[in-house]
Amino acid sequence: MQNEEIILQMKAITKTFPGVKALDNVNFNLHQGEVHALLGENGAGKSTLMKVLNGIYQKNSGSIYLEGNQVEFKSPKEAQEAGLAIIHQELELIPYLTVAENIFLGREPKKGFLVDFKRLNEKTEEIMNRLGVNIDPQSKINELNIGNQQMVEIAKALSQDANILVMDEPTSSLTPKEIEILFDLIERLTAEGISIIYISPNGGNFSNL
Repeated sequence: MQNEEIILQMKAITKTFPGVKALDNVNFNLHQGEVHALLGENGAGKSTLMKVLNGIYQKNSGSIYLEGNQVEFKSPKEAQEAGLAIIHQELELIPYLTVAENIFLGREPKKGFLVDFKRLNEKTEEIMNRLGVNIDPQSKINELNIGNQQMVEIAKALSQDANILVMDEPTSSLTPKEIEILFDLIERLTAEGISIIYISPNGGNFSNL
């Protein structure tokens, strides 16, 4: 169940491209521990709004507040450091690296100048246990099905201490069983106070969230 606290506010967001007004004075609020669905057909502006939030696009006007403080992210890295993570429809994983290497890419625990693979795999296993999924940290990404690859993306976001997750059409390539597992995970994450923005081209099935 969502908290009454508003963790994110986007006020009067306008974004234009040459010849097109993609967003026109859009307002958006997100509560702590809430699943907030953004629904609409392609071209409705859902992904554009999230790219403005994430610093991929710069808005023409409007303001963004995160936990009551006005923010102006110039890049996804800045948004990530503030606790925002986007799980794109096209997953951003390196197929020939392991699950653990993907999750902590560029942030690997070190022993001297070398990667501490024992600690790397232990940290990955801790996150997987938190998610309630059984994925071997040493498996290569190209050995996993799409559902498990998506779990790795979520694990990567949690390893970066994200408290807002944006999921861009997360069920588009999943089987019914994988969708059920994903929805169970979303329910657990929101119970921890993590807020989720769920982008979908249709109404979806949110009855259990």
